[in-house]
Amino acid sequence: MTSRRTLAKTAALAALSYKRIRGANDRVRLGFIGVGNRGTSLLRATKEYADQQIVAVCDIRRDYLENAAQVAATSPSLFGDYRNLIARSDIDAIVIATPDHWHALMTIDACNAGKDVYVEKPLSLTIHEGRRMVETAHRTKRVVQVGIHRRSAPYCEEAADFVRSGAIGHVTVARAARAVNEYPHGIGSFPDAEPPPGVDWDLYLGPAPAVPYNENRLSYKFRWFYDYSGGQLTDNGVHFLDLIQWGLGRDAPLSVTAVGGKFAVKDNRQTVDTMEALWEFPGGTLVTLSDFGCNAAPVSATRPFLAEWRGTEATVYVYFDGWEVIPERQAAMPAPGGSPLQGSQEQRTAHRDSYRPVMEARQVEGRADTRFHIRNFLDCVKSRATPNCDIESAHRATTTANVANIAYKTRQHLTWDRESERFTNSAEANRYLHYEYRMPWTLG
Repeated sequence: MTSRRTLAKTAALAALSYKRIRGANDRVRLGFIGVGNRGTSLLRATKEYADQQIVAVCDIRRDYLENAAQVAATSPSLFGDYRNLIARSDIDAIVIATPDHWHALMTIDACNAGKDVYVEKPLSLTIHEGRRMVETAHRTKRVVQVGIHRRSAPYCEEAADFVRSGAIGHVTVARAARAVNEYPHGIGSFPDAEPPPGVDWDLYLGPAPAVPYNENRLSYKFRWFYDYSGGQLTDNGVHFLDLIQWGLGRDAPLSVTAVGGKFAVKDNRQTVDTMEALWEFPGGTLVTLSDFGCNAAPVSATRPFLAEWRGTEATVYVYFDGWEVIPERQAAMPAPGGSPLQGSQEQRTAHRDSYRPVMEARQVEGRADTRFHIRNFLDCVKSRATPNCDIESAHRATTTANVANIAYKTRQHLTWDRESERFTNSAEANRYLHYEYRMPWTLG
């Protein structure tokens, strides 16, 4: 349950701390919640900047806490319960890298306590949670950066701006894919057991359903369980979908459908190993995201890509290290009749020879680095500017992924209303917009 009274007592003091952040040489005092694989990576990237200080770390695993303290090398205070860390008046901002089902509660509590927040993607486990997070951030006037870190990669911004400008014409199709071979063993299968010493299993579950401890439900592998994550559709998919929506200049689909299943991998996951999701966006654009969890063959003729926009004038690919434009070839005249009684050989030859590229090919190099994103967050904590991955944009990208998961679970083609954030054709689907938290946890 959220500790409203405790947090309220410290909110005023925490807000006053921002008045002491005046210039580039003043330190932003940080608390890290969740210091597993991703949290420790963020901690390592953050400690490179001289204008921050890691003063506290929190995790439900004692071994993770001790490792994070050693990595931080700042003698941070150690906490097992995030509420005690948030209640500290000498912390300016919180970095959250927990499993997804904790993002909403921790972000809302931190904002209500006057802290700025860096929260990992996906923003939330449910659509309802995401909207509450947006409302809380705006009401409390907190800086919230969401960890879709390519928003801080200049080459990704350049590519998205290029597509959105109309330079490649009307985009009829955009797509992305994840291809990782998990066959045959996947994450393995482990029996339920007693939690190991130093792991607070009940606090790890938090608002999620009470279930026995299982090694696969903890730490990195939580991503394969719907109780704590939306699977790869939200984990990696939010990166891809945010980039696609950025380039389209659209932040919500009109409809969605998804098919897939656990077709090949033998493990105890809840999520699929194979999926195809399809969205229709306003203006006449189809967006697809493929999850090939049992085959790692390349999904493009050149190299792995983050996003592809197919326009009437050209196609743009964004890669992990750059982007390129592949021009369309268009004929200067309509095609002659296909019948042997229509159109001479000369006409058909002239039509074939009239194809010309409509623009120059283009290749741009670049790189994405989480450190760019953290730098932007620290700057915005000081300036109070809107960060590169603002919470509303992240909520919209996360929602696009979540509605596809709901379409898969209901086996329905769903229509989506952007304004009400509800499905217009399925009461069953609307029941997946949130879930009942396990007592005593409440969204507040």
